[in-house]
Amino acid sequence: MADEIIRTLSVDGLRYGYRLLRQPSPRTEPVVVLGGALQGMYGWPQMDDHLGPLAPVITADLPGMGEADPLPPGTGMEVLQDAVIGIIDDLGAERVNLFGFSYGTSIAFGCAQRYPGRIARLALGGVPAHITEEQRAHWARAVARLDTGDLAGLAGLAAEVLMCQDPGRRVHRRDLAQRYVRRSFLYALTHSPHAVRSLHRALEQRPDFSGGLTGVPALVFAGEHDTVTSPERQRAFAATIEGSRFLTVGESDHWVVLERPDDVADLMARFFTDRPLEPAPGLAALPAQGRAVRADTP
Repeated sequence: MADEIIRTLSVDGLRYGYRLLRQPSPRTEPVVVLGGALQGMYGWPQMDDHLGPLAPVITADLPGMGEADPLPPGTGMEVLQDAVIGIIDDLGAERVNLFGFSYGTSIAFGCAQRYPGRIARLALGGVPAHITEEQRAHWARAVARLDTGDLAGLAGLAAEVLMCQDPGRRVHRRDLAQRYVRRSFLYALTHSPHAVRSLHRALEQRPDFSGGLTGVPALVFAGEHDTVTSPERQRAFAATIEGSRFLTVGESDHWVVLERPDDVADLMARFFTDRPLEPAPGLAALPAQGRAVRADTP
């Protein structure tokens, strides 16, 4: 079993930490995984399984997540990006592979924009590049349940916002995934000191995915039924990254990492070791899977 190390750091006076799964004979640069706002350092076992044999794997409780200090009101994304650089420095690594999912994509993308020389490869999944006013209103109705103490209702509405509800679209393990998301929100709301602030932050902040990116090999992927931001809009975002690739994962929605965890982890392993992305086991077998294409392909 690989050695596991927990390290505690600070940025702007905020305490945070990361978990390192060491690999004595790496085949690529360390892989740093940044997840959603309610996902902590222990929520990525599939990445350990697929990436652990290839590289050191790092997961984190950044400020405002897990066991880290809360984010003060009005704190910008730059603090979280600097926290990531703090991890890279603490590792003693010149560069890392960076994987951001959902909320974590804005941190990862901004970090690559500000510090491109520190990022060997960038993978972004479920990018919330465009949120409609209708979605924000639905999210506001969910957050309003906090005032009445209806946490179960909030968890149910949050799952509706984040997951495809169209029965005509096939989603792998749909019922299991929706039950898991509802339970996860309910657990976080009753146990996590950050959950309520994270929900309000998601309502108030508008992640910035503008400005483009050059000089960093990048992959963007989306569940084919992602209803948070459509695959078409995520593909348009990918086109702002020079030389990037974009693909969709069939029979999945925004929670593709939950519905097809092994397929996503295998995709990350292939990308971070410069192996062909197609045909990837699992992905190629999916009937709705589109071929991996350059983001700027017409």
